[in-house]
Amino acid sequence: MQRVGVIGGGQLAWMMGIEAQKLGVSLWVQTPNNSDPAVAVAEESVIASLSDLGATERLAAACEVLTFENEFIDQLGLSRFQDQTVFYPSLASIAPLLDKFEQRCFLQALGIPIPAFKSVIAGKNHFQGDEFPLVVKVRRHGYDGQGTFIVKNESSLEAVWEQLQGIPVLVENFIPFDRELAVMAARGVNGETIVYPVVETYQRDQVCQRVIAPARITEELEAEMGAIAQTLLDALNWVGIFGIEFFLTEDHRVLVNEIAPRTHNSGHYTLDACDVSQFAMHLKAITGETLTSPQIKAKAAAMVNLLGYESGTTSYPEKQKQLKSIANSHLYWYGKTEVRPGRKLGHVTVLGDSIAEASAIADQVSEIWYS
Repeated sequence: MQRVGVIGGGQLAWMMGIEAQKLGVSLWVQTPNNSDPAVAVAEESVIASLSDLGATERLAAACEVLTFENEFIDQLGLSRFQDQTVFYPSLASIAPLLDKFEQRCFLQALGIPIPAFKSVIAGKNHFQGDEFPLVVKVRRHGYDGQGTFIVKNESSLEAVWEQLQGIPVLVENFIPFDRELAVMAARGVNGETIVYPVVETYQRDQVCQRVIAPARITEELEAEMGAIAQTLLDALNWVGIFGIEFFLTEDHRVLVNEIAPRTHNSGHYTLDACDVSQFAMHLKAITGETLTSPQIKAKAAAMVNLLGYESGTTSYPEKQKQLKSIANSHLYWYGKTEVRPGRKLGHVTVLGDSIAEASAIADQVSEIWYS
């Protein structure tokens, strides 16, 4: 049985662990707390900070392959273990994606369409009225809307500069998009690639709240986005899965927003809508299995993120009971012990015979959770 070590033990590693059991893969995790979601399904857990390289060394010694739950890694520190184990994706592959400005430069060099951008030091640059609105992003460690600011005028920019004073940031043109789209794609050890269907994503406070699959777009756009994914997989010599977030502009162009170098919210629907989920596909890729295109099991699907809206420690048993009773849906509850606004506590996948049906069931989920 092949051993895979995951640096991280949150909900993404938890779902990977569930799929690992089905595939006969021994999944180990390095995670800070015994209460972290993935501990419940991992074969072994190394309880330590993710920055504890001594703990990572123990994980590397036990596992043939190491992978990442997220991109917030110590690339230089991890490089010392490259002779001891295999990293998938490799540290060289993930390197151009860790810094948002460097990621933008990488995409630009490949000729991939992106918003206009520049890197500045927060507080040291000023913009004119006709340059607004702008998007300001911290270059490292931003996620789920944290570290991203929509700046509409000079006064709001000053407030952002005060918060980020002296930090290198990425500044982009704001794109007045028609919709936000995403696609998951994977590449195996031998270079074979697969691309999942394009999906629509809907955000709340810059955190993904809902996904609809498949996206209501033309075949030409689907093909263009698939080609972008293929280009990136090959250019990075990627092994594993990643997600690409896109803007669909009002004049029907697609621009890459960001690359998520891992499993991603926009692929959670695959747990029930596809014969091979994004988590299983990632494990197949990094353990050397040949990848085949996933088969879609439903005409339409949706995913609703269950985001925290208050602070506390409740597990919402009554709401969970109601959500479990909804036909054609599946609740994934992450078992986190602390609740806070915006925290991802679980999600619900929905299957339907049409986008309208899946959306209506997703509305039921949202009404129960957010009411």
